[in-house]
Amino acid sequence: MVRWFFLVVVALLVSPATWIAPVQGDAISERAHDLHFRSLVIDTHDDTTQRLVDPHFDIGIRHPDGDIDIPRMREGGLNGIFFSIWMSGSIRGPKATKAALQQIEAVHEMVRTHSADLVFCRTAAEVRQAHDSGKIAVLLGVEGGHMINNSLDNLREFAKEGVRYMTLTHSVNDEWADSSTDKPAHNGLSPFGKDVVREMNRLGMMVDISHVADKTFYDALSVSQAPLIASHSDCRALCDAPRNMTDAMIQALAAKGGVIQVNYHVGFLSQQYRDADLADPALDRQRDAILEQRCGKNEACKMIEGEKFMHDMVKQGKLPRVDWEKIIEHIDHAVKLVGADHVGLGSDFDGANMPFGMEDCSQLPKITEALLQKGYSDSDLQKILGGNILRVMEQVQATAQRLGGKS
Repeated sequence: MVRWFFLVVVALLVSPATWIAPVQGDAISERAHDLHFRSLVIDTHDDTTQRLVDPHFDIGIRHPDGDIDIPRMREGGLNGIFFSIWMSGSIRGPKATKAALQQIEAVHEMVRTHSADLVFCRTAAEVRQAHDSGKIAVLLGVEGGHMINNSLDNLREFAKEGVRYMTLTHSVNDEWADSSTDKPAHNGLSPFGKDVVREMNRLGMMVDISHVADKTFYDALSVSQAPLIASHSDCRALCDAPRNMTDAMIQALAAKGGVIQVNYHVGFLSQQYRDADLADPALDRQRDAILEQRCGKNEACKMIEGEKFMHDMVKQGKLPRVDWEKIIEHIDHAVKLVGADHVGLGSDFDGANMPFGMEDCSQLPKITEALLQKGYSDSDLQKILGGNILRVMEQVQATAQRLGGKS
């Protein structure tokens, strides 16, 4: 009898159905693997577009640098991705609009070239259909309202080309909205800025409040008839960066049905890293000099070399190491605030410095493993991995139809 009891206990302990191994290195339990790879995993912010404009870059092959390519997306179970249309806020006027349209065309051309793996999507239904057919859903987001050049016609052109969200500002103010990292000039949204939000509602475009000043956020929240998103933001309670959201902002976003998509950038995840970086301005000057020498005006090169510089500084002890588990801390903090219906993933891959252990999209199953270990249910995890952003897309589309627009 004792021997039988001992054997039963051992069997329970080693059975993969009842025991999940700790996340060590790349170890992923069978349960986490199965859940992750049958779920829709959607990332709402990736700057890989800066690489697509290089005619020599092929997203269809595995690369030794950067964060995103088709082989690594397959390996990491990333089956829905918003490619960011971005340029510096210093680029204004018709030049900015033209460059944005060129980046949009580069994404469309990428899909045409790799149609066996990729499909362009405009709606949540199309994303689900892509997943059912085993393809990766490709979507578009414009990161910075300055690219519409103060023209609702340009906004409509972006929507026609398939853009599903627009970030109202980037790191500097545009002519109608204040950024979180610039001096206030409009007291939030100007009257035209409010018209932009209304037109985005009518067009079925999600209003993205990542990067905006707090007052801009509350103005957009008040004006919008549809839920808002933060496509790539973290929790200010854990890292006091102006780009991050306060608890009150996260709660207000959720109360209107919106979702915060957690960013993986080390400077938004870790207060310790942010403090060390701010304490030594010479690091920024050193980094800028290196990037200028190695990259010139090549933005994709700057992103890759910037991350290498950060890793070098960590090795030299000049900056603290930030590990990927910090992502879990921000997800968990937001979920405890507003529930699992209002949190998702917005990595900033290929546009920021990734934490150790989340060097590229192939590492994404670790997030599923870690949240399972924290007691998250399968259904809540599927919402965080991609279900929540699809729900917001559907609500935004329904609002557009009610307003007589097109989604």
